[in-house]
Amino acid sequence: MSDRPDPPSDRPASPEHRSPAAPPPRLARWEERAEVPLAVASLVFLAGYAIHVLAGRDRAPWPDVGLGLVYGTWALFVVDYAVRLRLSGLGHRFVRTHWLDTLVLVMPLLRPLRVVKVYSAVQQRRAAPRLSLYARVMSYAGLSAVLLGVSAALTVYHVEHTAPGADIRTFGDAAWWACATLTTVGYGDAVPVTPEGRIVATGLMVCGLALLGAVTGSFSSWLLQVFRREDEERPPVG
Repeated sequence: MSDRPDPPSDRPASPEHRSPAAPPPRLARWEERAEVPLAVASLVFLAGYAIHVLAGRDRAPWPDVGLGLVYGTWALFVVDYAVRLRLSGLGHRFVRTHWLDTLVLVMPLLRPLRVVKVYSAVQQRRAAPRLSLYARVMSYAGLSAVLLGVSAALTVYHVEHTAPGADIRTFGDAAWWACATLTTVGYGDAVPVTPEGRIVATGLMVCGLALLGAVTGSFSSWLLQVFRREDEERPPVG
């Protein structure tokens, strides 16, 4: 019996044995081509939702225009999800292995976070990224915080400003509430009273803790690295 290893097979790996980190070539090409258009669609979705919420019913036809942008961009994400599901060859397991994409499809206001994904991909494609690891983490967290804050403020204003006994009556109130909640300050002068608003508030508080921890942790690590480098470069005394 020969101890020589078997020659590599030219057949593609089956979906069951394919690593999730190495998508099929057709899927990888689709994701690369659709990345930037979907990021633009995410911002259009947010703009359409903002128009629909802030325009008011007496400013026709702007609320309908905003709603059309929302549904149009949502349809694009449904098509993208269906194509990637088909090209992955994973069947129903795609929903579990790509849970973040599934969550974004179900919760449309998380779609603007795709902009962070595109920014991250652009940085990774550079031979030498312009930003250090700590700066990239802080920039990603900062951009995520802005997008989440705007989305949460729009949602809370939408569900709260007509509710009985609501403290949040204007978009300015909602923006102030989002800033206080996202930074975990929580003054308590504006509090959601509807179940939908409190669900959004809970999610924003959790995200605020994570993003604030990422920023402060990265900044602290960067400072320690700078101090350590200065100590190593300092000439010995005596």
